[in-house]
Amino acid sequence: MLAAGGATAGALTLAACGPDDGGAPPATDNGTSGGTDGTDGGAGGGAIASLDDVPVGGAIAATTAAGEAILLTRPTENEIRAFSSVCTHQGCAVEPGSGELECPCHGSRFDLSTGEVLSGPASEPLPEVSVEVSADGEITG
Repeated sequence: MLAAGGATAGALTLAACGPDDGGAPPATDNGTSGGTDGTDGGAGGGAIASLDDVPVGGAIAATTAAGEAILLTRPTENEIRAFSSVCTHQGCAVEPGSGELECPCHGSRFDLSTGEVLSGPASEPLPEVSVEVSADGEITG
């Protein structure tokens, strides 16, 4: 089983053979189904990364199909989370760090699992972004 977190989707759990969704397209951030381009796509289009790209206990920078800069984190073997990479302090690009997410501009650090602030000057957590993980390990969003 693999869980993917998202701000609107909550935790998504997948079985090895794929989700039993009855063929319904997944919900998008605006509460509708399907892609924004008229397709029946996932949370925003094609694959943005593979599960194998994200190290357990680490993170990678990625870009969503909509062009949003995000950080994909993998706190545990069976969990993928995604957060905006825009620092809540002054808008700098947050980067993957050693077991956490780090802003190089002013030193804010964020939790890999929750996006919560570990140390400031940022006072707000990184916003979570909705992503989906397919049965074959493709991450879309």
